[in-house]
Amino acid sequence: MNAIYTHGHHESVLRSHRWRTAENSAAYLLPHLKPHMKVLEVGAGPGTISADLAAMVGHLTATEVTAEALELARAEIAARGLTNVDFAVADAHALDYPDDTFCVVHAHQVLQHVGDPVRALREMRRVTRPDGYVAVRDSDYAAFAWYPRLPALEAWMELYQRLARANGGEPDAGRRLLSWAREAGFTDITATSSTWCFATDGDRQWWGGMWAERILRSDMARQALASGAATRSDLQRISDGWREWAASGDGWMSILHGEILCRVRPD
Repeated sequence: MNAIYTHGHHESVLRSHRWRTAENSAAYLLPHLKPHMKVLEVGAGPGTISADLAAMVGHLTATEVTAEALELARAEIAARGLTNVDFAVADAHALDYPDDTFCVVHAHQVLQHVGDPVRALREMRRVTRPDGYVAVRDSDYAAFAWYPRLPALEAWMELYQRLARANGGEPDAGRRLLSWAREAGFTDITATSSTWCFATDGDRQWWGGMWAERILRSDMARQALASGAATRSDLQRISDGWREWAASGDGWMSILHGEILCRVRPD
């Protein structure tokens, strides 16, 4: 049922994940949050979004698929001195909570990595109170756009798509969220999109430098080599391509995300 997580938790991966905030990654949800709310965060990652959300609501439960991954969120919450957060290891396909437990269930960049996104959405719906919200945001790799169109970055995209699908994920999840939500039984769905854009010198150096290291050192690199999908020379060419893109004064990249805000209506 569970897919293999393509990215892993190398420092180069966490560097990008820790950049995420509620403002740049969950803006579509923020107007609906209230101070009294009880929130479930499915896939808390390093906890930066979780901490931002916790500061806006009454209580937040942060979950991850392993205790080791959950320690990253624990550390972030502790560093911010938040006391209204608890933690649990959880599988999105089978959440260990009673029906109608939470006011909001939120998942960022999760459904692209699970084996059965529709089942996960049904579980999120089950544990959400009537008139509460299930909020999900996922990237859509095939819709990423960049300039210059360097061959090395084309090879990166092809490799990522191949590995993510071999791992049981759906790298183009963003465009499918609406259809998955409908299949999961939601009837009140607001579907939107938003982007991250990297175009300044500083942004390019950060994003391009991160991927230049990530393609050589993260779990993605290990999987590519172990499966024969790429050689070390292939990965080095991709890494060099990221650095070339980052150094280009014309360099620009837009990362598209699909979003769904699903109001849970009484049956």
